[in-house]
Amino acid sequence: MIRTRFAPSPTGFLHIGGARTALFSWAYARGHAGSFVLRIEDTDLARSTPEAVQAILDGMAWLGLDYDEGPFYQTRRMDRYRAVIGEMLAAGTAYHCYMAPEELDRLRGEQRQQGLKPRYNGLWRPEPGKDLPLPPAGVQPVVRFRNPSDGMVAWDDLVKGRIEIANGELDDLVIARADGTPTYNFCVVVDDRDMGITHVIRGDDHVNNTPRQINILRALGAEVPLYAHLSMILGDDGQKLSKRHGAVSVMQYDDEGYLPEAVVNYLGRLGWSHGDEEIFSRQQFCEWFDLDHITPSAAQFNTEKLNWLNAHYLKRAHPSRLTALVRPRLAGRGVTITAAPSLEAIIALHQERVANLNELADVAEVFYRDLQPTAELLTKHLTPGTLPLLQSFVADLPAIPWEAAAIGALIKACVARHGVKMPKLAMPLRILLTGQEQTPSVDALLALFPREIVLKRLAVGMQADVLRGSAH
Repeated sequence: MIRTRFAPSPTGFLHIGGARTALFSWAYARGHAGSFVLRIEDTDLARSTPEAVQAILDGMAWLGLDYDEGPFYQTRRMDRYRAVIGEMLAAGTAYHCYMAPEELDRLRGEQRQQGLKPRYNGLWRPEPGKDLPLPPAGVQPVVRFRNPSDGMVAWDDLVKGRIEIANGELDDLVIARADGTPTYNFCVVVDDRDMGITHVIRGDDHVNNTPRQINILRALGAEVPLYAHLSMILGDDGQKLSKRHGAVSVMQYDDEGYLPEAVVNYLGRLGWSHGDEEIFSRQQFCEWFDLDHITPSAAQFNTEKLNWLNAHYLKRAHPSRLTALVRPRLAGRGVTITAAPSLEAIIALHQERVANLNELADVAEVFYRDLQPTAELLTKHLTPGTLPLLQSFVADLPAIPWEAAAIGALIKACVARHGVKMPKLAMPLRILLTGQEQTPSVDALLALFPREIVLKRLAVGMQADVLRGSAH
């Protein structure tokens, strides 16, 4: 069975790069009837926080990336790591090193001065016939992995192709600190082995860790998983997307009014393709996704493309679902939603005209607040002759059935009677009712409001100085 994992460090929010890694790992497991494991790598006690853990869980839940096992926390597996270190010490694949930190720093400084690569010199590494120094008093040793001294470590990366590293380039990695706490690269190896991970899909910033991890896995007699290292993501400006440059929390996309299916669809195309398909469901993505069509080159984030996808999904969403998503946004603005007009009806009329949920909330807010049109819009659209036109329309408004067809017929009759074109009446109606120039058809717009609110807003608007001035 294929088993993948997502293993974030809870030192900040779940950003878009981490979300893509999680998505690819999740989809690969789902598409192969495998298991997807969530592991929280929280051994950096100084930087890991419960808030960051919750941000990861919230982000994955919002994206719909459900996991089969976990979350497993590395801080709760310390006894397991120490037990494996004990086994390695007994087997001779690891050893105690008593070199003090300041001694190691001095060694590396000398190596740099000589133009050499700074590295541990193997002073405490046991070798046949080698006499080791006496352990210094009062020094707690670290534990180092006995890395092979010759040969190559190689793997066929499922994204980058064949990668080979000479073992001579790798020094003996510290796998347990002097206080006994295991190090990152060691914990990852034990976890991947214990959890039966078959495919490690992760960012290419981990490529340098891979040869060390492979060697430790082999020393433990474990199966080496297949690795797929994803290329970096560039921002809209072509710079590397990072927490310090442009990367934001996945949940910020929720705050900004994106639908999760739009973000998932967009991330799916960020460095992977299925022919020319641009739009696909979550299920289709799981069926189509493979590791053969991930590009090894950097992917560039395109906000315009994401906005286009979001608008596509908004158009096709059921109005009742969008209503449930817009309602708390309005509540957060202090807007009281009344029985009429129906919020769902407002959304159904406008959902094809907006790019995100916040724009839908902007539109809906107009129907529940007494908004005053700006003087600029009043001056622009309420021209001489507008007042008699509006007065004629308002005079007949109480007598007609309150439905879009009847309102539309009255508008047409009114402009015909006054010998003017449709915008002469439609634009003032839009401005006085919503304070906006762009709306759906004006008859459908008016039908959303209760008749008494329409009459009230038009009556107030017709008292505007610009209209009273235009009547003389």
